[in-house]
Amino acid sequence: MGWDTDGAPHTVALARTGRSEQEPDRLPEVRELTEFGWELAPDAPMWGFLPYVWPEDRRTWVPDRSTRWAVETRLDATGTITGAICQPLSQHDLDVLENDANTDLAEAGVPPRPPGRLWLLRPIADHEDIDSVLDHLFTMAETRGIEARSSAAFAALCADELRSLHATARVRLS
Repeated sequence: MGWDTDGAPHTVALARTGRSEQEPDRLPEVRELTEFGWELAPDAPMWGFLPYVWPEDRRTWVPDRSTRWAVETRLDATGTITGAICQPLSQHDLDVLENDANTDLAEAGVPPRPPGRLWLLRPIADHEDIDSVLDHLFTMAETRGIEARSSAAFAALCADELRSLHATARVRLS
């Protein structure tokens, strides 16, 4: 377990530099990695700890060159949209989001994540995609009476279950 703070990004990212106006899933390096079975880690706050507990050989990261956007709409009295403005989030708004994410991680007993990374995961064991792994983790939490939310108990359950799934898959491969 860990954030791989001293590790290098995936080699696909080395050819890319500078900010992009693309959202994370539209970055060329992310799109390339998805062709090889990688998926962006879920961005829901309850899963913020997932890259930390995911098996190291089934996770990677690329520098976050993306832009987060806010869309502001104007409505008339009938509720019809009369205008829309799409603007990048300010650095202040991005800092607030990062602080919120690290607060959630602290509640899960996980140290702050290194800033400026997009995490990508590969499915584990017999699971075809990350959603299938998440469904499995939800089921395990439910059967053990642990609430599926950003908490130390849920993060520990996920870490144990992911380790078990990964070990089982490795045994089958050998």
